This record gives sequence, C-alpha cells and structure tokens, in this order.
Amino acid sequence: MTSRRILPLLLAAAFGAALPAMASAQQKAKNIIFFLGDGMGPSVTTAARIYRGGEDSLLHFERLMERTARIKTYSLDYQTTDSAPSMGAYMTGMKLNNDVISQAGARTINPTKDGVDQCGPNNGTPAVTILELAKARGRATGAITTTELTHATPASTFAHTCSRDAAYTIAQQLVPGGAGYNAALGDGVDVLMGGGRNHFTPRDPALNPKGRPDGRDLMAEFAGAGYYVAGTRAGMMSAKAGRKFVGIYSAASHLDYAYQRRPEQPTLAEMTGKAIDLLSTNPNGFFLMVEGGKIDHALHDTRAKHALEETVAFDDALQLAIERMRAIDPGLQNTLIVLTADHDHTMQINGYPKRGNPILDIVRDYATGEPKKDADGKTFTTLVFGNGPNRADVRADVDGMVAQSDDYHQETGVHKSSETHGGGDVKLYATGAGSASFKGTMENTRVFELMKAAGGL
Repeated sequence: MTSRRILPLLLAAAFGAALPAMASAQQKAKNIIFFLGDGMGPSVTTAARIYRGGEDSLLHFERLMERTARIKTYSLDYQTTDSAPSMGAYMTGMKLNNDVISQAGARTINPTKDGVDQCGPNNGTPAVTILELAKARGRATGAITTTELTHATPASTFAHTCSRDAAYTIAQQLVPGGAGYNAALGDGVDVLMGGGRNHFTPRDPALNPKGRPDGRDLMAEFAGAGYYVAGTRAGMMSAKAGRKFVGIYSAASHLDYAYQRRPEQPTLAEMTGKAIDLLSTNPNGFFLMVEGGKIDHALHDTRAKHALEETVAFDDALQLAIERMRAIDPGLQNTLIVLTADHDHTMQINGYPKRGNPILDIVRDYATGEPKKDADGKTFTTLVFGNGPNRADVRADVDGMVAQSDDYHQETGVHKSSETHGGGDVKLYATGAGSASFKGTMENTRVFELMKAAGGL
C-alpha cells in the first residue's frame, strides 16, 4: 500500500480513537462538587503529604485527580486576599473587594458591635452564584463546612452582603419564606451543615449571649419550612432522603479541630458522605460545596500540627466523595469534582532537614542526625511562619519533642497578633466531566466560568 493511501487511513484511525475522549470532554456535568481547603497553600499541601506518608507519598487528591492548574488569588482591592472575595470569585466569576460576600460593587461597612448590618440599600448588587444557577436549573444544592455556616466561604455560595461579619444577616438569607430570605435560592438550599448555631437562635444573656439580637429562632423556622433539623452527628445520620436538611453541630463558633473532635460532631468525611446521599437522589443532579475551613484557623494561630491534621481530614473527605460518586456515576461521566484553596499562608518548609525527619521536628543533619543550628547556635523547626504571634526577642533552643506536641506554636519572623494570609498562587486539582479545561495559570474567576460551562449552567 502506498504512503499516499496509508496516511489518510492513519489520520482517520487517530481521529476515530480521539472521538471517545472528545465526547467525554464535552459531557455535561450534572453533578459538581467543589472542595475548598481554606488557606491550603502549596507549602501546606507538601507538609501534609510528608506528615501523612513521607516525602515520596501522595495525598488522595494528588493521586486521584489528574488535572491540575495554578490559581491567582488577588482580590479587587488587595494583593493578598481574604476568604470572602476569593471564594466569591470562584462562586460568581467576579473580582470582589476584601470582606465582601458575593456582592458586586460593594464597599465594606462592618456591622455594629451588636451585629446589626450597616450595609445600606445601595451598596452593590448581588452577584449570581453557581449554587443559585444550579438551583434555578432544578438541581439539588448543598454547602457544608467545619467553620460556622455563616462564615465567609460557605456564605459566598448562598448570601450577598457588604461584610463577611454580618453573620445574622447571612443566616436569615437561608430560611425560605422568612424576612431577609435570598429569593434566588428558590425553595431553599437542600443540605446545610456547619457550626455557629448562635447566629440562628435568639440571644439569651446567660445561655446564648452571642445569639440573634432580633430574637428570631431560625432553627425553628427551618423546621417550619420542612427541613429536617439536627444538632448532632446522630441526628445527621438519621436524616432520610426526601427532605431538606440542616445540621449545625456547635452551639457557638466553629466545629472542633479534627484531632480533638467531640463525638457529637461528625467528621468532614461523614458530612460529605451524608450530603452526597441526600443530594444524589435528585435526577437533575446537584451542586455541593465542601470546605475544610479549620486549616486556615490553625495557620492563623501558627499551630502547624493542627493545620496538617485538618488537611488530612479534608483529604479523607475528598477520597470518600470520589469513591461514592464513582459508585453512583461510573467513570464520573456526569460528575465534575474540583479541589482548590482560596489563598496561601506564610508557613514555609526551611533549613535543609534530612529526608525522613518528621516534618514537625527540628531540623536535623543528613549525615549525623544531630540538630542543626542557626547563626546564633540555636535549634529551629522545619516549619516556620513569616509572621504571627510567636516571636521572642531572643531565640532559645527548640526541643524536638515539644515541637511535635499537639499545642506547639511555630516561631515567626515578623511579630503580629495573628498570622496573615499569603499572597501566592494556589494549586487546583480536578477530575471527571469537563475537567480537561482546568490547566495552566488562571485567574480565580476563570474557575467559575469553567464549572458553569461544564455543568451547562
């Protein structure tokens, strides 16, 4: 056979072989699960990988999610973002000002000390979120977190306000039929889980001092709107498909850190599995946001061990989600799963520690295993922070056992009352229907556009 005849046959064969891949890439994702590791910058991911399995290991999301990208995180007004505009960019496709919750053109006005919203009627306009778009298409929706349910990340999926601190206003936007309800949520978000029940219940000087100043009991209003309401892990586990669900597992503030979690609080993996069970009964599909929020809290407090434990728990939730969805949707032909972070932190891996040394330990010499010293002859840890609260005027030796204890605070360079976010890029991982488009270095707003396109929203 001549080369003139062979070439068209080879091209046809190659084109035909590519058709299944092209068809898969164009398959619409009726299910979208968006995982957000709050503050999980590249150094946190690397340290968690070493902490969990060693230098040559991989976290589940690194192993199970084949598409990767690099995400720029700056906000509309700051080089270094806070969680509100960064999550808002993912959810709305718009750059927003720091502290603003999915509200285009808004300037931040903090609430009063009593928590009363001071945004005013002409301070920006609601930016449509991907959760609202999914709801409008008849899909089930959910938002679950280890932080307060009204915190910046979950709030950016379902609320609109000029200040992330307007928690009482954010809470009331969730209750169908109630004053201040966000009508763009239709008949309501189908699954809600997190902490901070005080923002949903009446203020009581003795029993609930941080409760709602307006006296509303939003938990009762949820129940009146047909929701199954739970306050514990057992209550969550007993929930059945067919009803909307809200689970708020702490009376006040956020959920516990993973390593000291009270038994009445579910793990993030358990919340994720339950949410998928409840949402996946909708034949039109679903959108679910899952936040590992306390990674960020531990980093602000320069408690690296807590941050790594939270990252591992977040990784476990991702693994469970992929396994559960592969059972429901083999090959993830109709499911897109995206995992990323909203911003970096200032934690760094430093000092040439030998391979195999515990990531939380002091730096040790490769040849001898003996502690290395700084220029003043003092030992130091592998993990340090660029700024934060733990900075002595004169450094002392760091003991290796102390450095690896549960409550050790790593040392910092610049002294601040709380460690700040970092302004660096973060990693994104994706798998399933439409995931091939997630590649290269992208604006965080582009992630919204790609999820919207993949989901046909």
